[in-house]
Amino acid sequence: MKIQELADKMGLTIHTIRFYEKEGLLDERHVRRESNNYRNYSEEAVERLKLIKKFQSIGCSLAELKEVLQDHDANARTNLQIIDWIRGKKKEIESRKEEYDQMLDTLNKMLEYRTLLMEDPQKAQEMLKTWHAGLSD
Repeated sequence: MKIQELADKMGLTIHTIRFYEKEGLLDERHVRRESNNYRNYSEEAVERLKLIKKFQSIGCSLAELKEVLQDHDANARTNLQIIDWIRGKKKEIESRKEEYDQMLDTLNKMLEYRTLLMEDPQKAQEMLKTWHAGLSD
């Protein structure tokens, strides 16, 4: 299939598919050049792009993605190694979630303060004092 057909089928842009090729995530198993130099993509390209999207959806960086796909292609990791990798990825995401929860908590307090400032400035000042006192503990 041509690149536009693949892009439409996968919900990607042509630019993204070319980027994946340039980065080595798609290779000769996935794309062939015709005599007119047009790219022709195999069904394996569809499966590869699904795999790429799956790993991106769990927060894999480009470097991680390259490593995972190389290991996948070479069948280089044991099931236990894959389980360890998954556990590590889970810990990484849980840590980020805690950071985001703290950010949301701070934003909620800021919003509450600013809203209260419009309705009852005295209460807003009391809230701010309580908040600052809590930060210094």
